[in-house]
Amino acid sequence: MPNKRTALTEALKQRILILDGAMGTMIQEHKLEEQDYRGERFKDWHVLIKGNNDLLSLTKPEVIEKIHRDFLQAGADIIETNTFNATTISMEDYDMASVSKEINLASATLARALCDEFTAQNPAKPRFVAGVLGPTSKTCSISPDVNDPGYRNVTFDQLVKAYVESTLALMEGGVDLILIETIFDTLNAKAASFAVEEAFEQAGRTLPVMISGTITDASGRTLSGQTTEAFYNSIRHIKPLSIGLNCALGPDLLRQYVVELSRVCETFTSVHPNAGLPNEFGEYDLEAPEMAKEIIDWGKEGLINIVGGCCGTTPAHIKAFADGLAQIAPRQLPELEVRMRLAGLEACNLN
Repeated sequence: MPNKRTALTEALKQRILILDGAMGTMIQEHKLEEQDYRGERFKDWHVLIKGNNDLLSLTKPEVIEKIHRDFLQAGADIIETNTFNATTISMEDYDMASVSKEINLASATLARALCDEFTAQNPAKPRFVAGVLGPTSKTCSISPDVNDPGYRNVTFDQLVKAYVESTLALMEGGVDLILIETIFDTLNAKAASFAVEEAFEQAGRTLPVMISGTITDASGRTLSGQTTEAFYNSIRHIKPLSIGLNCALGPDLLRQYVVELSRVCETFTSVHPNAGLPNEFGEYDLEAPEMAKEIIDWGKEGLINIVGGCCGTTPAHIKAFADGLAQIAPRQLPELEVRMRLAGLEACNLN
């Protein structure tokens, strides 16, 4: 059996790797109703569960399989497990925390089988499964109550416990790497990273880790207030395979932060932006050719190592990225001056 970690690292040195697109967007296209989410097993569940997309790995696995297959056929090198909200904390929204482990395991197993199928068809283009850990529906460093700034609806230890369970299930299902993504609160990311290390220790093996933060608006900051470089400084000690940005913005508005990340990041970079900003109907209008033009420019300027799509992106977008970047060299890792790199809301680099 080939060493997946080595294969992934070698692939990153040779070319820009393609991440898949938006699972939620593709699920919406299937126009599923409440009974589709419930299936036979959860037909009498006591709360409404339409919108619990991760549950579809159990109740409608054929839908998730088709979405993965479409992205793989479009050229994706890495596909993300259908587990963005599959932690016990997020599953509490549907009173389904007890099903969290099973969803992570089923989602990983499904994606693993498809990647193995596509790798067998073309061993020169190995496909990789990223086990997704989303940000959860709670935030560790911001109060959800404007009248009580000191209140928190989750603790660091609660986040760690949830992330450990999910990570171990993803590993059991055969993922090649862990992707901590859409991080809007750096403390949540630290909890996830700590949990991943704990899971690795329990499992007796390690996997590469990708971390992807979210610049929430034109302020250029995460929801918890950090700039791109401050976010990078806060998590660089984890030594992940890649650090990146995703969601919230389209490629035009995200560009300046991709440039900043590429400048300061000592490891590989990843980016998966939205297909523009949502319109008044909550839909995304940036078509594949237009979006690909921006992404290809990033490649030509040497800004990216891994690129895919977030909200609104389809297999057509991913194919356009893969085709356009096929002959473009990946970003070269910079050699940066050794400094003590600290962060509050801003970066503080001392020589």
